[in-house]
Amino acid sequence: MHPLIPTVEDLAADAVTHHYDDMIAPTGLTNMFGTVRVDHDLTAISAVQFPPVSQGLTQTAVLFVDGRLFASYGVPVTHEWRADRVVRRATVGELEIETTTVCVPGKTAVAIDIAVRNTGSQDREVRIGLSAAARVTRSQEAWLDAESPSERDTATVDGERLVFSSADAAAWSVQGIAGGSSALSGVADLPEAFDTGIGGNGRGGELSVALAVPGGGVARTAYVQAVGISEDDAARAYDAIAADVPGAVAAAEEFWNRQLHAAFDPDDGEFSGALPVLETASAPLRRLYWWAVLGVIWFRRDFAGNVLGRSYDTLMPNYWGTTTFIWDYSLSSVSHALLDPAEMRNQVRHWISLDIHSHFGTSSLTGGPVGRWYSVNDYAMTRLVHDYVRFTGDTAFLDEIVGDQTVAASVRQWAMAWKDLRRGTALADYGEIDNLLECVSSYTHEVASLNAANVWSMRTAASLADLQGDASGGAELRAEADALLPAVIERYIPGQGIFAAGQPDGTQLPVRHCYDFSVVGTTVADDLAPSIRDEMVSFFQRELQTDNWMRALSPWDPDASYSPRPDHQWNGAYPAWPADAGRALAALGAPEVLTSWVEGLSRTANQGPMGQAHFVEEAVPGINGGARKAPPQLPYIIDWSCSSSGAWVELVIEALFGVSVTTDGSVRAAGCVAALDPHAVLRGLRVGEKTYDIDASGGIAETAGR
Repeated sequence: MHPLIPTVEDLAADAVTHHYDDMIAPTGLTNMFGTVRVDHDLTAISAVQFPPVSQGLTQTAVLFVDGRLFASYGVPVTHEWRADRVVRRATVGELEIETTTVCVPGKTAVAIDIAVRNTGSQDREVRIGLSAAARVTRSQEAWLDAESPSERDTATVDGERLVFSSADAAAWSVQGIAGGSSALSGVADLPEAFDTGIGGNGRGGELSVALAVPGGGVARTAYVQAVGISEDDAARAYDAIAADVPGAVAAAEEFWNRQLHAAFDPDDGEFSGALPVLETASAPLRRLYWWAVLGVIWFRRDFAGNVLGRSYDTLMPNYWGTTTFIWDYSLSSVSHALLDPAEMRNQVRHWISLDIHSHFGTSSLTGGPVGRWYSVNDYAMTRLVHDYVRFTGDTAFLDEIVGDQTVAASVRQWAMAWKDLRRGTALADYGEIDNLLECVSSYTHEVASLNAANVWSMRTAASLADLQGDASGGAELRAEADALLPAVIERYIPGQGIFAAGQPDGTQLPVRHCYDFSVVGTTVADDLAPSIRDEMVSFFQRELQTDNWMRALSPWDPDASYSPRPDHQWNGAYPAWPADAGRALAALGAPEVLTSWVEGLSRTANQGPMGQAHFVEEAVPGINGGARKAPPQLPYIIDWSCSSSGAWVELVIEALFGVSVTTDGSVRAAGCVAALDPHAVLRGLRVGEKTYDIDASGGIAETAGR
């Protein structure tokens, strides 16, 4: 019998062994209150963020062994990531050192259990030192930059602990080592203008302990960092955890197994909904689905002071903490509608209350806008309302007044917003590079993707109008969609499988990017001639697809020399792009290309939740057969994980199982999953008040006992 619900062990990443500054993306941990980055050496951590307390990318707990910087020994370090912990181990002479790092459940704190084994026959004393730093602050504003705020702190000694505080005493960090002592570093204070990301990290003090390690035996200690908005809060958390670090490690495992189970259990109160259970003998299919689910729940944030009560961040652990991007959230739209519809409703309402044409996301600290306008926002918001209504059956949401109009009126407004973006042609002009893909200079202005999405959005708004009994409004929207469609198709370049982007000077630039392939393929595939569909699939296979991932931009595109960022360029792809490309393949009539790709894609699910980008192996060799996650350092600036992994849930449900849920809640199924497992079943798919089981042959039955 194959498991139906995963545990942390089922989703453990492959062990990765590397040397200092190898091309390895540092992993992250979360307890849904905050996040931490787990760095190369055996104890170092960075970016310990528990909103409202932040400290940028500050690194602390850097390891010294017998007075020497551990990294300078030059030994390889092995990292083993699970949702609940990261285990790091290395050998220095006759010492085997293993550490287990956790984000402590229910606390704004991190704990590291440290075990030192003496493989020699003689007893010895081992000095463990940790260089401690903090730059905690509590900003009164939203975290408006990619890196969260930080400031120079004051450090004081308190027994085995160091206590760091911001100048206004509104943010505190307490750090210590069990059974040891602390001391100030004695180095000169850093000037205010000092840049921790370029010039260094600074040192507030030293934590040290002398361990008596018997020959053939083990000695242990532990490091704890707790942060808070008062010294008492941070100190209380520190004391509670330091008294039982093994208990904190065990609690983290229990916590994450509970989250994974709750994601599939509609009777568990952790989420307001549940995702269907996948019953399959196909290990690659099961792995991809579980990987996707973990990548959604990984970003839940329930910290005190969250203005929405609950939200789902977009990136972690390096960048844009507390920010939810409209685009990325929409790429997991079906996942949110099924897993946590109450949160989704709240988040969508919040975005409707703001001007979605002036930002790319919002802060869970303030509720206010973050960043510049993303061109996708109208399409993304239409998709969110559509998925919420069709999966929950909450049609009353359309009549709700948000701001000065109903939700339904907002949907119609988004669907028609493209008209105000026209610049002398039939198509909308979606602006410059920063409004679109950021690192593809030719993908600007009149792009095929979002103009095809306008056709879909008007048809979707029409179906919602029909649901409300507005037949004339629906007919008008469909007529507008039909009128726009030929102008989109005219941008197709015959024989090549690609589209041209119209520029303000009247020229048209051919662009060989996956976003045109995926969005055109998932929005208007049925409107394309068979020859166009075939040529688009051939282009994808020839220029974008790789064995275990894909290129976002064809290396035959002249713009492939523009940027090394692997989320949208030739050297890799953003995590939703393979999933969306898979849905497009099915819609364009090539499901066999998708099903034959699944096994290779599943090998990339071996490094924890999917990254903001993975490299193709032409650019950087993979890891144990999986496409390697890209790192955060320049020039890549890519985060370790990204919330849009929910796109893969939609791939499984709507492409592989072929589930189609209409606006009124009608359910059909006609997929291609039988090529992977003819006996696969998706159990417990909730649509409105009913729950369905979907089998590989397209059979639909109401779930027994629900």
